[in-house]
Amino acid sequence: MKAVILAGGKGTRISEETRLRPKPMVEVGGKPILWHIMRHYAAYGFREFIVCCGYKGHMIKEYFVNYHRNNSQIEICLKDQKVQALAKNSEPWKVTLVDTGLETLTAGRILRARDYIGDEPFLLTYGDGVSDVDLRRLTQFHKEQGKIVTISTTQPEGRFGALRLDKDGSGVLGFKEKARSDQAWVNIGFMVMEPAVYPYLGDGSAMLENEPFERLAADGQMAAYQHTGFWSPMDNVHDREYLEKLWQTGAAPWKVADG
Repeated sequence: MKAVILAGGKGTRISEETRLRPKPMVEVGGKPILWHIMRHYAAYGFREFIVCCGYKGHMIKEYFVNYHRNNSQIEICLKDQKVQALAKNSEPWKVTLVDTGLETLTAGRILRARDYIGDEPFLLTYGDGVSDVDLRRLTQFHKEQGKIVTISTTQPEGRFGALRLDKDGSGVLGFKEKARSDQAWVNIGFMVMEPAVYPYLGDGSAMLENEPFERLAADGQMAAYQHTGFWSPMDNVHDREYLEKLWQTGAAPWKVADG
């Protein structure tokens, strides 16, 4: 199956970074978060990617056009301007970069990439979140459920303390860290979709997570794969710093071993 990655949004909540580059190109450990996501998919044998570009999409294109050269030892003959790669260090990926528009919403981005996806099942995720979700189990679960769409869900780590108040709400009786089990289940991406999803996307003028998902759920055509491991979005600078710290300390759960 091909892995489709939504990478066209403006990333306004992390504007400190996205003024200069698209959100999927914001780096963690010296590599774009998009690269981290693709490495995760490739570790499970999914090495054909369709990246739905939009905001500053030319930077994503330039990254992959120059990927081989920038990740190899090179020799340059200045006299005749010949460049030769000496030691190659490149990924065995096929990457299709599709310009899906600057203002296009997520459902529309999928429709604009349809010709490259084809009429076959495909994987879909967002270009700004990392996880250690088991993609092999996810795809098997999807087959077993027999639904049009399977989304991966998790209960995020509790970020805010929970207060216990008295009856009139004016007195604090206690304070505790909010447990992960107390959190609501949320969609974390890492989805599997059948070609039958396309009619649900309408004319592409809606967010995938709104009308299309609501209709799929109402028709009983959406399954939820529960992931209890690691997941983190990169919605703001604090998220990026958190992911960077995990990477630098060797504690990144999503890290894929070389080789």
